[in-house]
Amino acid sequence: MREHLIIIKVGGQIVEEETSLRTLLKDFSRIAGGKILVHGGGKGATALAEKLGIETKLVEGRRITDAETLKVATMVYAGLVNKNIVAGLQAFGNNAIGITGADLDIIRAVKRPVGAIDYGFVGDISWVNAQALVDLIGNGAVPVIAPLTHDGKGSLLNTNADTIASELATTLCSRYELRLIYCFEKPGVLMNQADDKTVIPEINPQLFEELKAQGVISDGMIPKLESGFNALRHGVTAVVITNAQGISGGLKGTRLVL
Repeated sequence: MREHLIIIKVGGQIVEEETSLRTLLKDFSRIAGGKILVHGGGKGATALAEKLGIETKLVEGRRITDAETLKVATMVYAGLVNKNIVAGLQAFGNNAIGITGADLDIIRAVKRPVGAIDYGFVGDISWVNAQALVDLIGNGAVPVIAPLTHDGKGSLLNTNADTIASELATTLCSRYELRLIYCFEKPGVLMNQADDKTVIPEINPQLFEELKAQGVISDGMIPKLESGFNALRHGVTAVVITNAQGISGGLKGTRLVL
């Protein structure tokens, strides 16, 4: 019987607000067994870029990353956000280690080719070092992964955190019974963004396309669901979109199914 592993990707306001982040880390620390936390921090990067006079550009929730934006992303993601999470988990008794894809050669990527859109220094994942992660987890460490990868040639690349979580899950699901949880400030995918009671309990690919066409699902939720469906197709046991309360309450929220 395979060991259990849970990968939780946290983003949105949760990583920006001290109270919500502490609640999440407290609940996360109580999860028994192997676990990995992948985090975003896009709003923090956007705020710092604005202070520095750097324009932020997004296409369907994905950040256009020029050279200056990459510097900001590195400072915020691998610095402030990552280390705040690590310190928080240590306070709850979890031996967390904060890393990027460049550390231990965990995640390599290739710079996205220029097509109709030039995403700049954005990386598409080409390889995940599964053994390095297995070794960390086996030694009792809790990896906390910032959304930066590297190309193996000395350059960092900004990579969507939802995609990182999905790729980690698809790589590791052959070794573990694996669940992937996307956690943000809402209780799930909402039919009405103004009403938290309108959680859609289950979404399949067909419904996803319909809701996207209607504008119900848009912006950063699009890559989140695309990544989640990709994980399911590669053998991940369960994919759930929820908030911090949903983690402690038996994984309530929106479940993705094929």
